[in-house]
Parts: sequence; C-alpha cells; structure tokens
Amino acid sequence: MTTHETNHAPGDAPAPVVEFTPAAAVLLRRLRADHGPLMFHQSGGCCDGSAPMCYPAGEFRTGNSDVLLASLDVTGVAEPVHFWMSKSQYEVWAHTRLIVDVVEGRGSGFSLEAPEGVRFLIRSRLVGS
Repeated sequence: MTTHETNHAPGDAPAPVVEFTPAAAVLLRRLRADHGPLMFHQSGGCCDGSAPMCYPAGEFRTGNSDVLLASLDVTGVAEPVHFWMSKSQYEVWAHTRLIVDVVEGRGSGFSLEAPEGVRFLIRSRLVGS
C-alpha cells in the first residue's frame, strides 16, 4: 500500500487530491448512518473506470497494487473516508484533482449507493487549474 502526498510550493496550500461535492457529502452522511464507516476504491477496470465504488470500511481488500490518495473529513461523519485507487489508474490520473460527485442513474451493484438510484462519479481537473 502506498500513501500519496501532494507536492506544493512552500507557503502555498496544497490543492486537494480528492474532494467531495456537497451532494456527495449529503449521500455519504446517509450511507454512513446506514452502513457504518466508509471507504472508496477507484479501479483501473475497463467498465466503470470513472465510477468510484463506495464500500463499508474494510470490506474491499486493498494491497500493494493500490494507492491511498486521501483520508477525507466529511462534516457529520465521525471518521475520515479513505479514498484508494489502483496504481495503474493513479499513473494515468497523477496530475489531476478528483472531484467525487453524485448523479442520478444506475450504479454498480456492489457500491453502497446503488439501491438509492444514484451513483458516484469522478469529475477531474488538472492540478493547478
């Protein structure tokens, strides 16, 4: 497992590597109330490469092929939400800021939000923009 730290100029606040939109934070509070502590994993898979998967913390096994990008505080959630990504995906997205949003639509059956009729989605921006 690898932890990613953002490089930034001395005195500058680091750009967040991962952040949640307000809509995603609302959904995370509901999911936390129903399922306990949460985590995300963004795979490098072929089918849902831009759809982060939300699991109860510890229910998805991470390992040497994964990078811990961030441990994110969400108002109203007692513990940080860890955001993991496969190393292969990280190599492609290393210079981007990832914004986790929620949109209407059918998500993956394994991600906790699937029964809600919504899905998490990654929106990305180049770091520094």
